[in-house]
Amino acid sequence: MPSLFRFLLILLLLGLAGFGLVYALGTFVKPATRPMSQDIPLKNLEPAKEPAKP
Repeated sequence: MPSLFRFLLILLLLGLAGFGLVYALGTFVKPATRPMSQDIPLKNLEPAKEPAKP
């Protein structure tokens, strides 16, 4: 049984370390923002040739 408790304790510690890492990255790291644009082909903007049937 002691090996099971040791295994569970190690899993718990690794999980807490992972949670702490994700929390720290989400709290302290600020992403750099920049403007973004994307060209859309004209054929994608044209209406459908045939209306949908109900």
